[in-house]
Amino acid sequence: MPRPILLVIAHGSRDPRHAATVHALVERARSLRPGLRVETGFLDFNAPSVPRVLERLATEGASDVVALPLLLTRAFHAKADIPAVLRKAPPRLRIHQADVLGPSPLLLSALERRLYEAGLDASHKRSTGLVLASAGSTDPEAIAVIADVARELRHTGWCAVRPAFASASLPRTEDAVRALRDEGCERVAVAPYVIAPGRLPDRIAAGAREADVLADVLGPAPELAELLFRRYEQARTPARAALAFTG
Repeated sequence: MPRPILLVIAHGSRDPRHAATVHALVERARSLRPGLRVETGFLDFNAPSVPRVLERLATEGASDVVALPLLLTRAFHAKADIPAVLRKAPPRLRIHQADVLGPSPLLLSALERRLYEAGLDASHKRSTGLVLASAGSTDPEAIAVIADVARELRHTGWCAVRPAFASASLPRTEDAVRALRDEGCERVAVAPYVIAPGRLPDRIAAGAREADVLADVLGPAPELAELLFRRYEQARTPARAALAFTG
């Protein structure tokens, strides 16, 4: 019996860097599991759209799909937008919605990878304050997750860790940078807790002007590629498989 197709669902953006980064991540994932079919669909702005991919898969005779939200927290898109799209899938498709990517130790590893790639010296970690900068959300659950991730990072040896948000919530990145300076951290690093470039990551970068280190977005980090498959396999377990959409 063929394995379910993995459909990675990204938000989409008018910024061309967003789609390019999503495709790079999916290509890296394909290289890790060459025997598994992996497709990409976007909710908005970019092609192919999720409905178009689902229609094509149904036309080709596919039957089982794992739909994986390329999101770090369970906010509106994961709770409402994506389920609404999946409910309108062609009748022959049985779709399992996987969990969002975060939280996960793999994401923390990817964050540190990006910080060290940006020039942070690992020996300076204990004297460095870290800003965990996310896109922001009006969803209390999503905000609570970011706060939990910041606390988890604090336990890994940083001088201090503060969450920050590019929209919807406070504090902003620049305010968190200044607060860490005021706390006495010798240096400050900013780690964007976002997957792909775009307007909000650019806002994070602008707010990081006074920081010593600004990491890149998570992008096609190997840890993210592996995390896609962990969520895929979890969605195929009996308990999760019962939570499926059929057209």
